[in-house]
Amino acid sequence: MNSLIDNTITFVKKELTNSEGGHDWFHIERVYKNTLLIAKKEDVDTLIVSLAALLHDIADPKFYDGDETIGPNIAREFLFKQNVDSKIIEHVIAIIENISFKNSLESSIKFTSKELKVVQDADRLDAIGAIGIARCFNYGGFKNRALYNPDIEPNLKISKEEYKKSSAPTINHFYEKLLLLKDKMNTKTARLIAAERHVFMESFLKQFYCEWNGEK
Repeated sequence: MNSLIDNTITFVKKELTNSEGGHDWFHIERVYKNTLLIAKKEDVDTLIVSLAALLHDIADPKFYDGDETIGPNIAREFLFKQNVDSKIIEHVIAIIENISFKNSLESSIKFTSKELKVVQDADRLDAIGAIGIARCFNYGGFKNRALYNPDIEPNLKISKEEYKKSSAPTINHFYEKLLLLKDKMNTKTARLIAAERHVFMESFLKQFYCEWNGEK
């Protein structure tokens, strides 16, 4: 197992060289660490959650014109070359295909497992709190989006397609995703961590609006 994990880490680091700062190797590393932390309290297959965490953003669709097949295909090919058991490969691929927030905006659930829930929580934790805020504005800058525009309201009933095509100001993303994640955590461990990070985001937004309005 250790050699497989080491090989996967080496592969992911190479694949994500020069990636956007919020979706680079360090994002993967944080999700991997969060996954192992949560997994300690859950009855899950450690190998599956480890591989899924390491490979979940190997080709994020938002950087590939929305193509959701590239990442799973790259991951499957890599794992096949590593002689990983086919059942493990398919479970890891299913997690990669169903982990994202945008897929949760669809009414039908295509796949679920205890392992998916753990990796999904780990990924969502990295989208909130101080790092979540930093990632949010980093991506907004990458896409040349406005920080905030009081005239553009957040879309609180956003669909998957609207979410994928959105070019709204970065602050709107807090209301369309980040502030919703606390209540979408699957595990007790993640819920406890998310609660603290959620409060930090609320505090940040309060300060942001005060500064924007010249109040302090």
